[in-house]
Amino acid sequence: METKEKIEFSGLPLAVYREIVAHLRQVEGVKVSLIPQSSQQFDYNQGQVGGFWLSWTPNSNSESQQRVQQILAYYQNLYGI
Repeated sequence: METKEKIEFSGLPLAVYREIVAHLRQVEGVKVSLIPQSSQQFDYNQGQVGGFWLSWTPNSNSESQQRVQQILAYYQNLYGI
């Protein structure tokens, strides 16, 4: 069974979201897709992306999950989020 979770980092630019997604897609058993910004009002600080969906496929394992947490922690530390 596939598990899906939504991850949001407010205020990150589109390029950074794409970098995170590209990094996460290299982990076995993980699927990632960007979520378009849903706000009807333009806000420069909001960013172009609303977040991303992170899906764990049935063949993911604890090593994959640990790697994903390391990647997310890296970007959280790098961008102070």
